[in-house]
Amino acid sequence: MEPYADEDVTLPNSVLGKAQLLLAAFESGAVRLRLSDLSRRSGVPKASAYRLAQELVRWGLLDRHDDTYELGIRLFHLGQRVPASAVLRSVARPLLTDLFTRTRAAVHLAVLDGFHVLFLEKIAGEANVLTHSHIGGRLPASCTATGRVLLALAPEGPEQVERLAPGGLPSLTPRSVTDPAVLARQLAAVARQGYALEVEGVRPGYASLAVPIAAGGRVCAAVSVTAPVAQVSVERLLPALRGAAESIERGVERGAPRNASRGPRVPRAADAPALPSAG
Repeated sequence: MEPYADEDVTLPNSVLGKAQLLLAAFESGAVRLRLSDLSRRSGVPKASAYRLAQELVRWGLLDRHDDTYELGIRLFHLGQRVPASAVLRSVARPLLTDLFTRTRAAVHLAVLDGFHVLFLEKIAGEANVLTHSHIGGRLPASCTATGRVLLALAPEGPEQVERLAPGGLPSLTPRSVTDPAVLARQLAAVARQGYALEVEGVRPGYASLAVPIAAGGRVCAAVSVTAPVAQVSVERLLPALRGAAESIERGVERGAPRNASRGPRVPRAADAPALPSAG
């Protein structure tokens, strides 16, 4: 899958900004890239890309193998030390495994990253490993159930959708929502009911159901289950999803600082309302 343009990130025309662009060239899931690929994907001229790549190799942020580059192990070590994701992943992983065992659906843990969702964790069996998602990968928030939950409950969510309007919404399938006005109405419904359902908006034949995870009263992540459309039932899956989310919230609260500012209330209706229009 080709990388998505970082239309939600404005990088300065600086050495540091160009270095970030080189590292971001791997966001599509590519393991190794030639210098020409690094230059093309990042937009950094080839001569500058070469000089910066050599610096990144010396810092351990890139590794070089013959004429190709790959992300360095130092990035992994640094990533494991990010406080928010480290606590969230360590608390969530056993609970996500239990959720997978109960539902037999692929389970995702995601956070909002600009106009995209970033997958922090994924649990899936051999029969339902989905190629559209992977740990550390990103997808357009407007297309995914996790993204819609996070956009709907983020204080700046409506403004983000408005900023997307002039360029239109990205499309992954014919059923992806591409009209910002339609997305805004769906997000309003998601905010009221506290969950999001997407049907074939990411991959034909598959649907996802997602609920938010809050810490200190602020929505910080979302958890979802993904399976063939016929297997995704709100009535059957929503209680298990909400139970997992609440268990993760309790674990994060025990392991996280308590000085976070409070965000929007997270809906926790006991009864699932009528199914929203899928997109």
